[in-house]
Amino acid sequence: MDEVTVMDISKQTSFKVAAAQYPVSAWRSWDEYKDNAELWCQKAVDEGAQILLFPEYAAMELSSLLDPLISSDLHKQLPALQQFLSQFTALFEKLAIMHQVLIQPGTFPVLNGAGEYRNRAFLFGPEGLIGYQDKLQMTRFELESWNISAGAEINTFTTHLGVIAIAICYDSEFPLLVRQQVEAGAEVILVPSCTDTLAGFHRVKVGSQARALENQIYVVQSCTVGDAPWSPALDINIGAAAIYEPIDIGFKPTGIQVIGNLNVPQWVFGTCDLTKIRQVRQSGQVLNHRDWSKQVRFNPSR
Repeated sequence: MDEVTVMDISKQTSFKVAAAQYPVSAWRSWDEYKDNAELWCQKAVDEGAQILLFPEYAAMELSSLLDPLISSDLHKQLPALQQFLSQFTALFEKLAIMHQVLIQPGTFPVLNGAGEYRNRAFLFGPEGLIGYQDKLQMTRFELESWNISAGAEINTFTTHLGVIAIAICYDSEFPLLVRQQVEAGAEVILVPSCTDTLAGFHRVKVGSQARALENQIYVVQSCTVGDAPWSPALDINIGAAAIYEPIDIGFKPTGIQVIGNLNVPQWVFGTCDLTKIRQVRQSGQVLNHRDWSKQVRFNPSR
């Protein structure tokens, strides 16, 4: 893409997003996995999507390429998966550059320099790797059964489509974490998620909706779906991808712009219009974003 085109794109305030209801699958080879990733991305791009979001732990499909004695062991699979990390990042970086879109390819359990595994969400754009966000609040399963550690930094990413942040699954249920991203300028929050019960799905759904309401932002949620009995990490997957928005003038009265059919593999498409976000923060029926700081003036009576 030439410089003039990039400059024109940078002026966009409205763009299409795609959130995957992604079926966890077993693959026979890296090439088979790669072909599937390319096909999914192509389908979203063909529909005009400029942000593609895959779910949390989508990369765990790669454990199907390991020896069954390793892939069936929660702890042995993590070090073995590291052999695919560079191929994984190179693949999605190539796709983002080729299609000139933003891709958040879900999360990958990455071994860091301190010898800890972090649940990491990379973000790729037309220029390549933009950055990453590690999950900050870990579930009991991650901490107690899988030994995956919490990240240490809250990040935001300045892109040609505005400032974007990532709240990985459980992180979306913690308002102060997302608020810090919003105060750093984020108007779109990407929520890659992976839940194995209907209750778990609804926790992330309700958290994502609440973050959209209280911050007057867009929240895009992706999820894994389907059964993977060969994977001790992703054996059961339940959810529906969605785009959530403020509940105010010019938006859906439910705060749900669009949501997929539960557990059906598909892309869910929606639109983020940053001009509408900025307008509703100035002249909405309520001004949640502005009034956030007023909470501190109320002290509980004793």
